[in-house]
Amino acid sequence: MADYPALHMIIDGEKVSGGGRRTFDVVNPVTGEAIGALPLAEAGDLDRALEVAAKGFKIWRKSSPQERAAVLSGAARLMAERQEQLARVATMEQGKPLAESRIEVMMNVGLFNFYAGECFRIYGRELVRPEGTRSTVRHEPVGPVAAFAPWNFPLGNPGRKLGAPIAAGCSVIMKAAEETPASALGVLQCLLDAGLPKEVAQAVFGIPDEVSRHLLGSPVIRKLSFTGSTVVGKHLAKLAADDMKRTTMELGGHGPVLVFGDSDIDKALDTAVGGKYRNAGQVCVSPTRFIVEENVFEKFRDGFVERAKKVKVGDGLVEGTQMGPMANPRRPEAMDRLIGNARDKGATLHTGGERLGNQGYFYAPSVLSEIPLDADIMNEEPFGPVALINPFKGEEEMIAEANRLPYGLAAYAWTGDYRRQRRLAAELESGMIGINSHMIGGADAPFGGVKWSGHGSEDGPEGVLACMVLKAVHEG
Repeated sequence: MADYPALHMIIDGEKVSGGGRRTFDVVNPVTGEAIGALPLAEAGDLDRALEVAAKGFKIWRKSSPQERAAVLSGAARLMAERQEQLARVATMEQGKPLAESRIEVMMNVGLFNFYAGECFRIYGRELVRPEGTRSTVRHEPVGPVAAFAPWNFPLGNPGRKLGAPIAAGCSVIMKAAEETPASALGVLQCLLDAGLPKEVAQAVFGIPDEVSRHLLGSPVIRKLSFTGSTVVGKHLAKLAADDMKRTTMELGGHGPVLVFGDSDIDKALDTAVGGKYRNAGQVCVSPTRFIVEENVFEKFRDGFVERAKKVKVGDGLVEGTQMGPMANPRRPEAMDRLIGNARDKGATLHTGGERLGNQGYFYAPSVLSEIPLDADIMNEEPFGPVALINPFKGEEEMIAEANRLPYGLAAYAWTGDYRRQRRLAAELESGMIGINSHMIGGADAPFGGVKWSGHGSEDGPEGVLACMVLKAVHEG
């Protein structure tokens, strides 16, 4: 596409490309056609990035809160000014509607502005000690960070991976997804243009296993930050453990949504349908398993199907599109497999369950109901535009189903009973819970999961502290 930028890596402020390096074809998911060639890192590129990151940490760990805040707030301003450019690139690469990409840019703006303020709130403490002695607790930057970002939020994920280490005083080597490189480069460029020293942040791309083993095998890296699947997360955690590197892991989910008979069903439907088909369901916190009290099951199911059929699917660059294509050919294939298995097991398909058009990776908004619990889709994160709706008898059974899986990233519930709201807040095994709302994120709130959905948090003060270590100093 004519307005898609040239691709490169960024190492020590240099735009690195060519040189006989291997390349990866970046594809427009609307057409399935290549729109750019991304250079992939060789071992020498990664060694250079590590060497620069070590220098960058020595520089940035001594920076003042004012310097860090100025860079972050400056980058936020530049992202806001470049919103349309960044959003269009993200939609070209990933497929989501332009309206969603614009929101994603502004999420980064809010996060960077929050982290700019957080630079002044990294507090230690002084302990009470007898006169003549002193004991303090200090927060210090952990060191160079290896940050791996996926393709589903091509702007927001790199923003999280870069913002927290920079606020904490760390250097960072980011490997964003090869499918969506220009978005990540655009975010990093805003930081560099805002005055970030070129040694502090690098962007590399490559064969994922090669890059991860090389970076995590180096003693230079002291922390791993990863967002992605549970399977890959477990693999990377093992690599990090060999050198006792700290980890923040935001992994997969299988979001349960508990819908009780005393809730506002129409409001729940309007919210849930929009949330389900956002980004074609390619969202770690997507509402997926709808656990519905049996006395309102048919009303909820029929209302969901009616709304799903009205979702406008098309090219994300066309205004009015509500759902774009899936991001790559693997996702429609996964939808066919999972939905087919569920139907073989006896589930009812009410709408969707098929690819749309004869080019690109479009898939119809889909709804299954009365799915046996042993169907693959009830146990494996579908990561696509499919809603799973089953009836249950009451609160105890519904909570048990919500907690049945080893995932615990996001959970949702709809009920008008405030006492039940308190019980659900306590009993649902999830890092984030939305009650009568699907708004579970915010720049000032920790974002992360439990169980197989990972550990540690991004966003909020916790996101910055995750890039720091504690030191206790005792003076006699």
